[in-house]
Amino acid sequence: MKILIISPTQKGIGGTAQHVQGLSNYLKKEKHEIDIISSENTFTLPIRRLKNPSFMISAFFKTKLKRGYDIVHAFNLPAALPMKHASGKKVLTLTGVHPDQVELLHGKTAGRLSRNFEKDALRWADALTAMSKTLCDHYAKLGFKVHHISNGMDFSSLSPKKDRRYEKQIIFAGRLSKEKGILDVLEMSEKLPNDIHLLILGSGPEEKRVKDVSERKTNLHFLGYQTKEKTVELIRGSDILIQPSIFEGGLSSTLLESMYCKTPIITSNIDVNKEMLHHTETAFLVNPNSPDEILNGIFELLSDKQKRITLTENAYKVANNNDWSVVGKMYLDLYSKLCS
Repeated sequence: MKILIISPTQKGIGGTAQHVQGLSNYLKKEKHEIDIISSENTFTLPIRRLKNPSFMISAFFKTKLKRGYDIVHAFNLPAALPMKHASGKKVLTLTGVHPDQVELLHGKTAGRLSRNFEKDALRWADALTAMSKTLCDHYAKLGFKVHHISNGMDFSSLSPKKDRRYEKQIIFAGRLSKEKGILDVLEMSEKLPNDIHLLILGSGPEEKRVKDVSERKTNLHFLGYQTKEKTVELIRGSDILIQPSIFEGGLSSTLLESMYCKTPIITSNIDVNKEMLHHTETAFLVNPNSPDEILNGIFELLSDKQKRITLTENAYKVANNNDWSVVGKMYLDLYSKLCS
C-alpha cells in the first residue's frame, strides 16, 4: 500500500512523534510505501499559538500536490484539514480530547472554536482510532465509532545502557507544558531534599519556568531536549520516573519505555492510565494537580526497595503487550478493510 501520514510532529520524545516514528518504521518493514508530512518538513510559525494553525494551512496546500495514496493517516485535529483534501481512504487518530487541551492552554474562546472544528473534522475520516478505551467511550457518546488501537513501542530499539549521575536520581521526560504536569513537578521540587536529584528533559512553552527553578535549585538539573537514545539511558539510570499528566490520549510512550526499562513510575490516576496501571501494583498513582502526593510517592518508593521491584516486574509484563509487532498489525488490518 501507499500511505501518507500527516502529523504535527514526527521527531523528538513526545508521544505523538514517537508513535508516528514507530508506525512508519513498522510499515516500511512490512514493505509499504510511506510519505510523511509534519512540521519538520513543512513551513510552520514557531510561535506558541500559531504553530498548529500554520501547520494546518501549509500542510493543506502540500497535500494538494500529493496523489495516489491508498491510505491517508492523520494524527490529531491539526492534521485533519490537510487529511480532508488528500486522496485515499482517511484515518484520523485521536491522541486526546483536543478541545479540552486547547481550553486548558489557551482559554475558553480558543476551546470553543476547537470544539466547533472538531465536530466537522471527525466526519471527514473514513475511520477513527484512539489509543485508549476512555477516548473511544468519550467519542461514542458523541455518536462516533472509534477503533481502539493502543500506543505502540519498538522495545528492541531501546538502548541497554544506563546513565546514572547521582546516588538518588529521579526524572521527568516529556513536553514542558501544563497538561503534562510539569508545573506540579516544579512545585514539588521546591520541597525536594537536596540529596534527591531531579533531571528534567524536554522542551515546550514552560521551558523558561524550568530554567528559572533550575538556576535556584542545586538538585534540579534541566537537560533540555535529548535524543530518544539518551533519554532511555537516563530513564534506565534513574530510581523513579515522574509523569503527572492532566491529559493523555493513551498510556504514553515515556511511561511504556520506563516500564520496559524497569524504572518505577509515579503518574496521575487519569482514566487512560488506569486502564492499564494499578496503584502499588504496576505504578504509584497520584491525583492530578497534587504536588504533595508526588513528593510522598517519591519518599515511599525510595524507602522501600521491595515495593520498587514489585512495581517494575509487574509493569514490565504489561509493557510487552504494546510492542509494534502487535499494534502495527492492528493498523494494517484496519487499512486493508478500508481499501477492500
